[in-house]
Amino acid sequence: MANTPKCLTEFDFTLLLEGINEIDEHIENAIFEARCDDCTISQRYGRVYLTFSRTAESFKDAVISAISDIRDSKISASVLRVDQCDLITQSEIARRIGRSRQLVNLYINGSRGPGGFPPPVCNITDGAPLWYWCEVACWLFENNLIKKEELQDALELSVINNVLEIERQRVIAPELTEQIMHALGKG
Repeated sequence: MANTPKCLTEFDFTLLLEGINEIDEHIENAIFEARCDDCTISQRYGRVYLTFSRTAESFKDAVISAISDIRDSKISASVLRVDQCDLITQSEIARRIGRSRQLVNLYINGSRGPGGFPPPVCNITDGAPLWYWCEVACWLFENNLIKKEELQDALELSVINNVLEIERQRVIAPELTEQIMHALGKG
């Protein structure tokens, strides 16, 4: 049986960069020469970022190939993260799934749906709780409220951003990062 070719899809995402503060011709040329002719370079609030429309077999493949291309470029920047926050509010959950905030509140307190909605992960005491999107996406998928591809994208995004953050901490505070990783049995 012959190998079936994988279907390529175009994925849109933004990578936040650190290590450069201004966009100049050298940066633009280096990014273009690094196989990033599928992005737009911009700057806002003092942060340089690249908005991609990249074709790949999966969201993960698109993001990883873009990060690799930036790392191979001749610019003195590193990828900070994919610009999509994994910490979300009840309103953001509603927006992402195209439902009302009130319905999401009913899911959260167990008045609608099967119950077992994931608990918030921070800001519990100040009245503005936040949830991990990847945990919410798992619950939504298990209850047939989002597609498998949306769940996979949420999980991949979470892991990519967490790995990028650990890499960043190893540059910013290498001794402290390794000390804590070791103390937690992960180093």
